[in-house]
Amino acid sequence: MRFSRVFASIFFLLAIASAEIKIKVVDPQDAAVAGAQVQLRKLGKPVPAAMQSTSAEGLVIFREAASSSYRVQVLAPGFAAETVDLSPTAEVITIKLRLATAAETVVVTATRTPVPSQAAGADVETLSSGQLEVMQPVAADDTLRFLPGAVVNTAGQRGGLSSLFVRGGDSTYNKVIVDGVAINEPGGTFDFGTLPLAQADRLEFVRGAQSTLYGSDAMTSVVQVWTRSGSTPVPELRFGADGGNFGTASGYASLAGARGRFDYNVFGDQFNTNGQGVNNANSDSLQGANVGVALSDEVSLRVHLRHSNSHTGVPGEWNFNGDPLLPPDPGEWSQLNSLLGSVELTVAAPSGWQHRFTGFDYLYRYNELNVNGDPARVDGYGYQFDYPSHEYDHINRVGFEYQGDYSERSWAHSTFGYRIENENGSTGDLDYSPPQTPGQRLNQDAYLQQQFTLGRFSAIAGGRFVHSSVFGNTGVPRVALTLLALRGGDIFSGTRLRLSYATGFKEPAFYQTFAGAPYYVPNPGLLPERNRAFEAGFQQKLLAGRWALDATYFNNLFHDQIEYGSNQAGTLGQFFNVQQSLAHGAEVELQGRIQTRLSLTTAYTYTSTQYLQAPLCTPANFCDPIYDTGNPLLRRPKHSATTLLSYLGTRWGANAGGSFVGRRPDSDFLGFHIDRAAGYARVDLGGWYAINSRITAYANVENALNDHYNEVVGYPALTANFRAGVRFRIGGE
Repeated sequence: MRFSRVFASIFFLLAIASAEIKIKVVDPQDAAVAGAQVQLRKLGKPVPAAMQSTSAEGLVIFREAASSSYRVQVLAPGFAAETVDLSPTAEVITIKLRLATAAETVVVTATRTPVPSQAAGADVETLSSGQLEVMQPVAADDTLRFLPGAVVNTAGQRGGLSSLFVRGGDSTYNKVIVDGVAINEPGGTFDFGTLPLAQADRLEFVRGAQSTLYGSDAMTSVVQVWTRSGSTPVPELRFGADGGNFGTASGYASLAGARGRFDYNVFGDQFNTNGQGVNNANSDSLQGANVGVALSDEVSLRVHLRHSNSHTGVPGEWNFNGDPLLPPDPGEWSQLNSLLGSVELTVAAPSGWQHRFTGFDYLYRYNELNVNGDPARVDGYGYQFDYPSHEYDHINRVGFEYQGDYSERSWAHSTFGYRIENENGSTGDLDYSPPQTPGQRLNQDAYLQQQFTLGRFSAIAGGRFVHSSVFGNTGVPRVALTLLALRGGDIFSGTRLRLSYATGFKEPAFYQTFAGAPYYVPNPGLLPERNRAFEAGFQQKLLAGRWALDATYFNNLFHDQIEYGSNQAGTLGQFFNVQQSLAHGAEVELQGRIQTRLSLTTAYTYTSTQYLQAPLCTPANFCDPIYDTGNPLLRRPKHSATTLLSYLGTRWGANAGGSFVGRRPDSDFLGFHIDRAAGYARVDLGGWYAINSRITAYANVENALNDHYNEVVGYPALTANFRAGVRFRIGGE
């Protein structure tokens, strides 16, 4: 008897000495939250004991000594940070997250690791899965235009080239990342009208130079999108369809779930529209998969696949602010076919460490074909300009990246990594210059960032070193400082000051460095374009932190910009690093929650731009005078504003988005002497209603005010258009 009691005591001591701490993270509707960072720390100890990310079922398991109590911090993107004190127990400990107030939302893109937005040292906007579900966007440009600081210019109809301008930067100064893979063409070119957001779980938009963390192209912003993962033990089938005016129809389906250590989401989407004019048809399809497996409590593997194929008519510019000076081109069309694949291995060991190894491959195939040309399309001088052509871009980006994260203390965190990427392909016009010599660039990057939070003061400092086989070595630093100047009370609930300095770079595009044509020659000696970015601002929390007022002054000096001019012989064109420009201004943003489920974000941006140096802008180089020294930059409005009002309930949801853009310099480039685009106001409305737990009806209206405007001179935007449909859910929870 005595022996059995002794044995039982020893067994008990051994059990508690190696206890399992099981934590499940759920959202306000009790659904599992995957990918949340959970940090475990003994009370009174500054060094984290362990750090893991939740599985698809929202679980983490720590095997720690049970001799003391612990403090758990949960950072889940899109939610407020949660800190809980607990003691080990045999039961699963459930931590329910709450919807974030204005300055509490946890973000990832600004630091490459989860942090509350107020500690990110940058201006970050987010769109949650709930907001995206209400907005029901066809492509990314349908959502970005309603975010503070974003100016979207779409060339007319759906599928028309859609560009993003941020803080006076060029449309090629934005890094675009989907599921951890950069999908820009080398040199930054990207069409936001061809990025479907079906099955998107979250979108983050960071303003400012971010080349320290993301390398080339992140000169003025980073846009990052994540795909949903499965989370329900019972497989869940979702499908639906909708239709609207202009012959619009779409359908979609997904199958997702999680079982034990395995989770999956396989999906497809198809969108078609005839458009509202000649040659305005657009078709876009998307297929993809997000599959993960937990190899152990500390090691996980995830695979992403994504294929997109779009086809659209290209009527060209023809209607200039309501004046149809030209007939639209009835026969030209473009097609974009892209394939993304990545494999990501994450290791959360030893204590306080997380390692991420990613292999990726991105294929980009673009063709724009004008078979016959159109003699009826003549410029302002009476000359035909619409001739047969076959533009193409065939680009491949393949590489490997390692990212390491280490939490040295509760107030210090290091992020570092290495990236190697092979960029190769060819670009040109098959009708004018076949065949093309393909180009290749091998880039190797190493980066380091250190975060500190000491009382009211926090600092982020980092740097990146890049070696390119073509343009040589480049270094880019970044420093961001924040200070909680006043803690405040119930009305004025805290004043935070922010200051940052960074540099950014953008590698030359392939056609500038490698491609040749009868009318220009490549320049392999081109250097990257660069940016010196300075920001200063403050955040004032209001009404116990439920609201926040942010104001930021930004100053961007762009230099080594690439311009087209005559070569040394004066017989052909070539690209050179000669141009310099300045963009500075201010952003004012108010965001908060009117009620628990009703949020509002509204913002105003003032931007002043100027070409400081344009030595190649001469009549001999066929330069449009709009690019001359002293003029403002093309398509950057001085005044712009956005508003997004969202209600996310359990039975219904709704949103109203507004994009208000003032007059801005533009050009018809055809000799019609049109040098301005008129201001416009676009308002979109959306909503859904759950008929029951399995059937939901929804509707969306874009350009609800039926404003007739040009975002790009010569390309009339869609007038009021709507879609309505029903989605179904079978299985799941």
